[in-house]
Amino acid sequence: MSARGAREDRGAATVLAVAMAGVLLLVGAAASVVGAIVVAHRSAQAAADLAALAGASVAADATGDPCAAAATIAGRNGAEVRSCAITHGTVEVEVVVPGPRWLGQDQDLSARARAGPGG
Repeated sequence: MSARGAREDRGAATVLAVAMAGVLLLVGAAASVVGAIVVAHRSAQAAADLAALAGASVAADATGDPCAAAATIAGRNGAEVRSCAITHGTVEVEVVVPGPRWLGQDQDLSARARAGPGG
């Protein structure tokens, strides 16, 4: 390779390194959003499970309003009850939690759970 050819190639590795750094940054940001969505959905499911169990416990004991108990427990777990239905002692709830607000993601996440007497 001549001295002139070596001068024309100077900086090519820098451009490649900057481009690769940009790609890695984008992939890392996307992975972070996906991770945050998974965590929020797991939180929603846990809140729904606990709310349904609390509602079923109150329904079994006939000591109050099962949906109010479910809403209280859901609220303590960072969720809001979207719907609550009681059928033959079985409580079914749907809760919603705020989703991550990164990179244009603006959806809230919901989960459903049902609890009641077996059989």
